Formats: sequence, C-alpha cells, structure tokens
Amino acid sequence: MTLPPLLSERSRGMQVLLALVVPAVYGAVTGIFLGISEAVYLVLAIAGLLGAVGAGVEHSGAGAGALRGIVAGVVFGGAILIAHEISGAEPERDLPDPAIVLIVVTTAFAVPFAALGGWIRRRQEGKGAAESHHEVPGPLG
Repeated sequence: MTLPPLLSERSRGMQVLLALVVPAVYGAVTGIFLGISEAVYLVLAIAGLLGAVGAGVEHSGAGAGALRGIVAGVVFGGAILIAHEISGAEPERDLPDPAIVLIVVTTAFAVPFAALGGWIRRRQEGKGAAESHHEVPGPLG
C-alpha cells in the first residue's frame, strides 16, 4: 500500500485545501442536498466517513488522525448548516434541535473514522520498517 504524504509534509496551501476547503465544500454540497433529497443527503454524509478515513491516513497514529477528525467534523457539519440555511429549503431529513447539535454529531462520527485512518497509516509504516529491517541470510546462514 502506497501511503500519501503526511499533511505536515505538504505546502501550507495544500494543507489548507485538504484540511479546510475540501470538507467545507463537501459539507456545503451535502447541506444543499439536505433540502433536496434525504437519500442523497444520507449517501453523501455516509460517504464522508470514507473521506474521514482518508484524511486520517495523512497522519501517523490514531491520536493525530482523531485530531484531524475534530477539524473535519466541525468544518463539515458547519458547512452543512450554513449551505442549507442559505438555500432556504425545508430539510428533507429532521435536524437535531437545536440544529447546531449537528456539528457535534458530524464530529463524533469523524473522529473515530479519522483515527482509524491514522491507525492504518501507523500500521503500514510499521510493516514497511519491519520489511526494510529483514536481513537476508548470507552464504553461511
């Protein structure tokens, strides 16, 4: 498995794009669909969990991945609410009351999935290190 670069190894612009802009845009699209189709909204929200795993893979370890999940969950959930409010449409799915609780929900889901991504990366890094440390026996054993 080829791992992506760590987020910390990327340029500042790319860090902002990946950690803030991507979840904001994805959240905004999800928020627009909240007022159009419950099914599409749910599919987008669930698919976002795969994005959380992918974001976590840009960090080494579950703890670092979880921190990324906090940021992604807050940005994603906030963007859903903002875009939905701007759209003016009635939600096709019930929102928590008050609606701001949605940010807590999106964050609560993003954290373990991003932590999983960080854990996967750490595990893969460990396998790579173990493989590079295997010594090949010489002609005498």
